[in-house]
Amino acid sequence: MSALSFPNIKGWLGRATEAAQDVLPVRLGNDYGSTTSRPNRVLGFDQALVWVVVALMAWGLVMVYSASIAMPDNPKFARYAHTHFLSRHMISLVVAFVGALLAFQVPIQTWEKMAPWLFVASILLLIVVLIPMIGKGVNGARRWISLGVMNFQPSELAKFAVLIYASDYMVRKMDVKERFFRAVLPMGVAVALVGSLLLAEPDMGAFMVIAVIAMGILFLGGVNARMFFLIAAILVVAFGLIIMTSEWRRERIFAYLDPWDEKHALGKGYQLSHSLIAIGRGEIFGVGLGGSIEKLHWLPEAHTDFLLAVIGEEFGLVGVLTVIGLFLWLTRRIMHIGRQAIAMDRIFAGLVAQGVGIWVGFQAFINMGVNLGALPTKGLTLPLMSYGGSAILMNLVAIAVVLRVDYENRQLMHGGRV
Repeated sequence: MSALSFPNIKGWLGRATEAAQDVLPVRLGNDYGSTTSRPNRVLGFDQALVWVVVALMAWGLVMVYSASIAMPDNPKFARYAHTHFLSRHMISLVVAFVGALLAFQVPIQTWEKMAPWLFVASILLLIVVLIPMIGKGVNGARRWISLGVMNFQPSELAKFAVLIYASDYMVRKMDVKERFFRAVLPMGVAVALVGSLLLAEPDMGAFMVIAVIAMGILFLGGVNARMFFLIAAILVVAFGLIIMTSEWRRERIFAYLDPWDEKHALGKGYQLSHSLIAIGRGEIFGVGLGGSIEKLHWLPEAHTDFLLAVIGEEFGLVGVLTVIGLFLWLTRRIMHIGRQAIAMDRIFAGLVAQGVGIWVGFQAFINMGVNLGALPTKGLTLPLMSYGGSAILMNLVAIAVVLRVDYENRQLMHGGRV
């Protein structure tokens, strides 16, 4: 036998294999690592998702200050300091951050158990807000409950509650999802109940978001395609009838079609026309941070519903495309986390995550469409960026739940338990 005997060959191959394993890249969830002698550090949450959310909130904070700094010059807000809306928005962000931390500690299984009770609580709050002595009215709409530090909007909780409830409902009804009346009708009644309360405020924008969330979860949950399109057709007809039977909603549609008409320019088309002027002034690179003219009492609600118009004026097309790109990435990432959970047979967790993606993506799409003149004016804020305490709170709680889904996915992929 030669000097390079069979045992020696076997030992040499073993050492070579171990050396190759030390540098061989392997996929660990969304992170790449190496099979070293010491275990890799596994991140407990999706850091990229967190940083994009932080970036949107930080940019939103700056823009809320920029859009509201001149408001005290208006006699209506004369008693406010120039930093009034900035300081309140900062308080809202702190409260929302604490709420998100608490929500992240709650296991997804607990959210599933709480789903019916959360839905009932949201219904009760939607009823309470309609009581004149409790509900706070602004511009003819009664949508807020004053909590002193901030105003709470029950419709924001209703979005989250319907999302959780619809996901739980689909998991429970998996065996009858091919039967319309047993699988879909009860969910339709629940959404109709929420919608009737929202229309009484009135808040048709929130109703549209909730309807789309419920529809999206039904579709992702595997409802028969024919049933899905039937429900979609019923919703389209229902919203059409709501608009046709409301004079001021019809006027909004006509103003959207021609905001420059003399009849609409100083009426229902006023906000839209000035939003388009703001975006047009920004051109490619904008007039610079703080340089907006439209925010100087020309564009109403510049710090809430029309924050994107101020971004367009001060940062131009580049700024608007950056915001759109961030929301596209955010929505795609959230949907990926949901698909990952479903692939691991965690149906409820996956539907919840994807429902949050639908919520954030659709509401951002509507707000951007309104600001850009592509959709009729609708009272929906830009998620994570616009001024609004309860909206920021529920947005961050929803994101925290998605991060919890991702955290539990990672635990399971590495052999842990949830």
